[in-house]
Amino acid sequence: MTSTTATPGEAERGSRLGAHLVVALVFLSWTAHASSIIGLLAGNATAQIAIHFRTTQIAWFTLAPSLLGLFLSPAIYWAATRYGKRRVMLSAAVLALFGDVIAALATSFPLLLLGRAISGIYAGTAVLAYAIVRDIVPKKSVGSASGAVAGGIAVVGVAGPFLSAGVLDSFGYRGALWTMVCLTAVTVVALLFFIPESPVRDQSKRFDWIGSLLLGTGVTAVVYGIGQGSDWGWTSGRVIGLLGGGLAVILVFVIVESRIEHPLFPMAMLKRRPFWGMIAATSVVYCVTSVGTVGYLLALYPKIPHLSAGLGWSATHYALVGLPGAPILLGTALFAGRLAKRFDPRLLLATGSALFAVSMVLSVYFHYNATQMIATSPVGSIGMGLVITTLPILVISAVEPREQALGNGAQSIASGIFIAVATQVAYVVMAQKGLSSHGAQFYSDASFKNAYWLFAGIGALGSLSCFLMPRMKRMDEVESGQAPAPSAEEEGAPLPR
Repeated sequence: MTSTTATPGEAERGSRLGAHLVVALVFLSWTAHASSIIGLLAGNATAQIAIHFRTTQIAWFTLAPSLLGLFLSPAIYWAATRYGKRRVMLSAAVLALFGDVIAALATSFPLLLLGRAISGIYAGTAVLAYAIVRDIVPKKSVGSASGAVAGGIAVVGVAGPFLSAGVLDSFGYRGALWTMVCLTAVTVVALLFFIPESPVRDQSKRFDWIGSLLLGTGVTAVVYGIGQGSDWGWTSGRVIGLLGGGLAVILVFVIVESRIEHPLFPMAMLKRRPFWGMIAATSVVYCVTSVGTVGYLLALYPKIPHLSAGLGWSATHYALVGLPGAPILLGTALFAGRLAKRFDPRLLLATGSALFAVSMVLSVYFHYNATQMIATSPVGSIGMGLVITTLPILVISAVEPREQALGNGAQSIASGIFIAVATQVAYVVMAQKGLSSHGAQFYSDASFKNAYWLFAGIGALGSLSCFLMPRMKRMDEVESGQAPAPSAEEEGAPLPR
């Protein structure tokens, strides 16, 4: 059964945006990208944390929040469909605030990982901001509004690096952790006071606990197995057991999901080429966002002959080097929202991913000083601007309004799996040519080159995968707002009792 509650946006559907909707979009952009600012802080702090805690397992500083967010995201999207997107985002933000406090107070690496893991709960809800946009904004403005919300990442790209750099250079990694607490608190306030609730509800769905457990267990086993391959040996029984066992559990998950009435992952929707093509393409392309980790390690690790090929920059210097690319990314993101009204969005995504691949090839050969990085950044900035703007637009193009939360959830789950694996593989690739000293991991020039080649390959594969999709709807062709509940034939399952 589908029910609604009134929101400010209902009165203006089909008309121009009111002031309250403009304010809501500003704060929706914040909620969509707050995790990115926190990610910048975490990325900048990675080198200091690895050396301070003397760990070779620093990859888990990034992976812990990603994996817990992935593990819980199915429950998050189910709850969003049933109880309201804003309400679920707010609950997740409060829990994330608790995790950020634990991380800021941590005196050991395991406790730090616990706090970071809990904070990852919110990251899984960020895509719900785009679903709220579709639910409350007039149809003719959905494309521009989604592009504007997505384009907020460029503002993050300008202000975020300097915020994180200033904090890190002045107060160290501990200051960065406490700044994460403050940023999450702002998110709580934004959701509590400035963002309306979506009117779209679906009370018919039950939560698939078995599927959630199977998926989380399988993915975690695979990612952990990849991470331990270098230390344990790729042919060791433990690594083979983790990889084989994890893949077997994921296979069981697929079988279970295809047979139950209310699956965690919408298998019935996968029968439609626009949907499965969108899932496959966006999941591969989204992996390119993981490359930021390589940049942080290259710029901020110390330069030590025969041990570390880091550039030894301060966080502020790295932010200055990245500054010229930020306005290019912002302009591209804003322009891409308009292009999506005129062109098939899959072509925009394919172009963005291809440009990113070119930028990675350039980075293989030109990453030794600030001049080289600045000169090669425009190609990558244009590519990334197209990618980050087109991804949410493609989800909107591939699903009906009633399926928006399910579509966002499925895309987030799939891309989360791919990102977790790609991030772990990147660390493994870098470690192959790296050295450890006093318990900390360091990386050679070959480490960084191999990582850039890895992401060049991902970008090229992502570009090609876009053509798994048929022609997708332009933003001026999609239906916005609430739609009638689907029939049993549309869902591929019996009507709920």
